[in-house]
Amino acid sequence: MYSPYYGFGFDPTLIILLPAILFTMYAQFKVTSTTSRYFRVNSSRGYTGEQVARKILDSNGLYKVSVEMVRGRLSDHYDPRSNVVRLSQDVYYGTSITSIAVAAHECGHAIQHAKGYAPLNFRSALVPVVNFASNMSWFLIILGFMFRGPFLQIGILLFSASVLFQLVTLPVEFNASNRAIVQMTNLGIVDGKESGQSRKVLTAAALTYVAAALTSVLQLLRLLAIANRNND
Repeated sequence: MYSPYYGFGFDPTLIILLPAILFTMYAQFKVTSTTSRYFRVNSSRGYTGEQVARKILDSNGLYKVSVEMVRGRLSDHYDPRSNVVRLSQDVYYGTSITSIAVAAHECGHAIQHAKGYAPLNFRSALVPVVNFASNMSWFLIILGFMFRGPFLQIGILLFSASVLFQLVTLPVEFNASNRAIVQMTNLGIVDGKESGQSRKVLTAAALTYVAAALTSVLQLLRLLAIANRNND
């Protein structure tokens, strides 16, 4: 592979990304194994994901937030623009621990939105900035590899916005999971054992966000190392 700094050969700065690569592999294994395991464990109350979502939303006065089914596996999300909790088919109709935990988690985001949770608002404000930065940063970084000038530095600055977005996502996701567990427990949707199982599912899912944040941070450090070499 050609590198503008090392010629045709191995770029040693890639070593910086090794921990992120390994952790991402672990996170993917963990979320797949944990969600699959608890998809096979039915909750004792027999609620479906849709029923859990509706129960949590209504108990928090969020009657105008609708619950819809979407295609895909674990494609679940809350859309603040449309005020909709969208659940994948396995979650929407499922009565498993994974189904109800995931549904409750997305309701956690709806509650955050309703209560004006600051990290969620900050992340939402970053979206247009990150959309622009993600499109331009690597274009400028590649120009910086090829030519002299401020391209690399500007590209790194824009990439930093993406890193900030990934970091802000962490408290948003962990807080939504905590809200989900509290809601399911207080509303009698799960018992003590099932609460622990649900937390395992949501913790495993959160590892993917940790992996994404770690990857972004280490990629930024790698780019800074390259820029520092370029200036020497």
